[in-house]
Amino acid sequence: MIRRLLLLALAASVACPAQAQWRRDDKPIEPVDIPPSIQQGVDMIYVDPEIAPRVRERAGLMGELGIKYEPGAPIDLFQPVSLFYTSLRRGLQRYRSEWGGLPQVEVEAGPVLKPGAAGGRVAALRERLGLAPGDKYDAALARAVKRYQQVHGIKADGVAGAATVESLNRGAAHYERVLMVNLDRARTLPGSDEKGRYVLVDAGAARIFLVEDGKVTDSMKAIVGKAASPTPVMAAVMRYASVNPYWNVPVDLAKTLVAPKVLSEGLGHIASERYQLLSDWTADAEEVDPASVDWRAVADGSVELRVRQLPGANNSMGRIKFMMPNDYGIYLHDTNDKSLFGRAERWISNGCVRVEDAGRLATWLFGEMPAGKDPKVEEDVPLPEPVPVYITYLTAEGTADGVLFRGDPYDRDGALVGRYVAADDAEAAGG
Repeated sequence: MIRRLLLLALAASVACPAQAQWRRDDKPIEPVDIPPSIQQGVDMIYVDPEIAPRVRERAGLMGELGIKYEPGAPIDLFQPVSLFYTSLRRGLQRYRSEWGGLPQVEVEAGPVLKPGAAGGRVAALRERLGLAPGDKYDAALARAVKRYQQVHGIKADGVAGAATVESLNRGAAHYERVLMVNLDRARTLPGSDEKGRYVLVDAGAARIFLVEDGKVTDSMKAIVGKAASPTPVMAAVMRYASVNPYWNVPVDLAKTLVAPKVLSEGLGHIASERYQLLSDWTADAEEVDPASVDWRAVADGSVELRVRQLPGANNSMGRIKFMMPNDYGIYLHDTNDKSLFGRAERWISNGCVRVEDAGRLATWLFGEMPAGKDPKVEEDVPLPEPVPVYITYLTAEGTADGVLFRGDPYDRDGALVGRYVAADDAEAAGG
């Protein structure tokens, strides 16, 4: 019962365009509160329990060995875990070595500090970054600032503006805890010893990774949910693809996008966009004449209308949807607007995952790009072998020479870091 409530809650909050406010059984979703364990952005919900990695088994083994799990523990040294965990854990070690031992002095807020500046704030900045005493913003300080910015996800210009000073004043302990949060997220992924293929969607990086026998074989950009409708941390089995798909327009977009266009441009807008109006959300819904619709009522929200876009070149779902049945209404899909992948900020969808190169993903999954019998008709093509899809949310990554922090577009890390601080304070008080 609890699992069902969680699924319904997330479906209501992150539903994507094709299934916006309706479940597969065509009954409306009523929103319920999501428990804190799900909101925190660490726990993964396994829609298909058989693809849950051996997290509990690993925990049991640690208990047998008399080892208590702690965030950041090198568990990969004695049992297989995700390659993402290993790279983050090594990154944590390097971070502590490079940044953890520096003087954690505070740099006062104030005007931007840049080459040529001098004074007490520059002296504090030099001390904070482990440079020789002095009060001049010289080339060595500019290089140190730039290196700090590169690691901490700040524009690397060698100039200490407000964002850089704020980051420095958080201290190394803060960023170590952020890495621990991400290690806990990575711990829920399949271990490097688990054979077979899976797709990993990292909503934190807005990127897709194709993993085979524990190794990344390919990756590509993704567009994921915006902060108001975040892509959930979940895992489900991809079982088929829908080629030449319809796009079921969310009710709110029918209100804010379709209806105003009809009111300003006339009914010709329905034909030009290749929209089809239907009586309801059931499988046997009847087509509705656009002239019979009260479009002003649709625009003001007093009438809800089902609108779908027919298959074709300009369809918002593109050529293919990759379907993993779940009550969240989440799936991966192509898109007809490839320009959006050129953006650095790709947290803009209603929750579903847009794929940069759907043809490449389809070829990896099927061996070729599947084609339907009729380009004007949506058709489901089953996968030869179902493939698990894991959606996580990482705000840091391990690199060859350390670690790289990213942004936190869903604003989840702060509360989690606060838990680590509280735990540290409680342990200190108990000691």
